[in-house]
Amino acid sequence: MTGDDPHTAELRGRVRALMKNAKQDLAQLVSFKSVADPRQFPAEECEKTAQWVADAFAGVGLTDVGLHETPDGSKAVIARRPAPPGAPTVLLYCHYDVQPPLDDGAWRTPVWTLTEKDGRWYGRGSADCKGNIVTQLTALRALREVCGDDFPVGITLVAEGSEEQGTGGLEAFVPDHADLLRADALLICDSGNVAVGVPTFTETLRGNVNVVVTIETLAGPVHSGMFGGAAPDALAALIHLLATLRDERGNTTVTGLPNDQKWAGVRYPDDQFRGDAGVLGGVGLTGDGTVADMLWARPALTVLGIDAPNVVGSSAAIQPSARARLNLRIPPGIDPDVALTALTAHLETNTPWHAKITVTTEATGAPFSSSSGGPARAAMEAALAASYGRATTTQGQGGSIPLCTVFADTYPDAEIMLLGVEEPRCLIHAPNESVDPSEIERVALALALFLTRFGADGGWDQPVGP
Repeated sequence: MTGDDPHTAELRGRVRALMKNAKQDLAQLVSFKSVADPRQFPAEECEKTAQWVADAFAGVGLTDVGLHETPDGSKAVIARRPAPPGAPTVLLYCHYDVQPPLDDGAWRTPVWTLTEKDGRWYGRGSADCKGNIVTQLTALRALREVCGDDFPVGITLVAEGSEEQGTGGLEAFVPDHADLLRADALLICDSGNVAVGVPTFTETLRGNVNVVVTIETLAGPVHSGMFGGAAPDALAALIHLLATLRDERGNTTVTGLPNDQKWAGVRYPDDQFRGDAGVLGGVGLTGDGTVADMLWARPALTVLGIDAPNVVGSSAAIQPSARARLNLRIPPGIDPDVALTALTAHLETNTPWHAKITVTTEATGAPFSSSSGGPARAAMEAALAASYGRATTTQGQGGSIPLCTVFADTYPDAEIMLLGVEEPRCLIHAPNESVDPSEIERVALALALFLTRFGADGGWDQPVGP
């Protein structure tokens, strides 16, 4: 790029030359069906993926590489290279487990085969988060070609094996192994940009509360012609209850939780959001705040699933029971235990007809807010700007990475930054997940630049390209 200093130009060229290797790496990673749920996929798939990650990072110069079992049974890959005297240590985080494919029939390309289509690379995990693993590998390969084995900073790699399941394996592991993972700057590479080509820091994460609510009304199903009208319908009761969680404008209305907060950072234009989310023409957006308010500043209740008879095969019967899985996202400032108590009380209070209700907690996670200052942040801002040729911006994230709060509590003096390759068009967690390879290339270059410039004084003293 015009305006690159010699060091940036050299690294840019090396990263570009490594993109063929990056595609091969990602193809291998995507082929592993590493869903960390043995009810759906063999546990061996995660084990193979963990070993591949361990071998790959050993191959780029990290030492002390091992697979560490966490309290939920998953394996975390940890690899380290000590810092030179006086230099800081940087922790690189990623996760190798992926979401299940959901509806295989909705995919336009094979789920577990990396496929290039219209300039993007498709496959489950291509972005979240195997694309970030490959980005880190590419950055370290380029760095090693320039520096040899004399890395300018200490590096610790942590690749988690159960992030998508929310079972808290690594969150429980970190406090008991604080010295093993201690670092001055933590790069959580499981996020991304507001759009392709726009370097972005994610500064806030919403936490989450997941519950399963079960409604029971009858000893068994009864004929709707004989008993309908007086017999309490569990499915109708569940529908009535779920309707109390949103108002007519689509605002989340859990009693006891505020829903009027404002997002103070960058805006998210309505038209861009409609395109990113695939909102159908003529369909309105929900909530009476801005898109940024609704995504990043306010609670949001989503019905993830309902157990009820399928339309095909259903009979003329009143349902004796029904259940739903609910996900409540909460912004910074709301404690997950407080949110869980409020949601449970709301459900119990608003259940109609004195139906029997059971609310089972599935998982909770705390929201997170990162610092926007510090030498590591300044160095990364400059690295991203040099790589992309434009200044960085900021966003919130609707998703949750509960580990960030654990890291912040365990290492209060460390700088934590969230970035990566997962821009909106990636469709993470959905069918047809993909990654733009230019994002892998540019983030890899930024990581390599950051690691070379974030030295003992955390400085950055080279000009940034236009």
